Amino acid sequence: MAEFWKEKSLSDMNEAEWESVCDGCARCCLHKLVESEKVYYTAVACRFLAEDECRCTEYSRRTELVPNCVQLTPARAHDYGWLPKSCGYRTLAEGRDLAWWHPLVSGSKDTVHEAGISVRGKCVSDNFVHSDNPEEQIITWVEH
Repeated sequence: MAEFWKEKSLSDMNEAEWESVCDGCARCCLHKLVESEKVYYTAVACRFLAEDECRCTEYSRRTELVPNCVQLTPARAHDYGWLPKSCGYRTLAEGRDLAWWHPLVSGSKDTVHEAGISVRGKCVSDNFVHSDNPEEQIITWVEH
């Protein structure tokens, strides 16, 4: 898979290539608040997120189990402005290069964690958070 992301558009990628564009940060699994088109990320993660691995434990059934879970697709990649600027999908959709820590560039799934991009150690499951005041859970990410 020699740098296919530089040669192909998102819509030309096969399923395996598309899935590999995910950097494994799991920021998309965090609850978000939207106010006047500004997106605020919270430290509250979907109950199906395995935080240590930054992977969904119910990936194949996620949209069935969590109705507001968005299934990312190449056809709508340009509509995902709510994804963090660091996201591989958003990065490529906006015509930017993948960062050094992206697994496709580094060759390691660990660099996203080593660079501090992922949610590992930074979130709590929505199973353990009272939802009355979600704004109290807003976090700020340092963009890389």
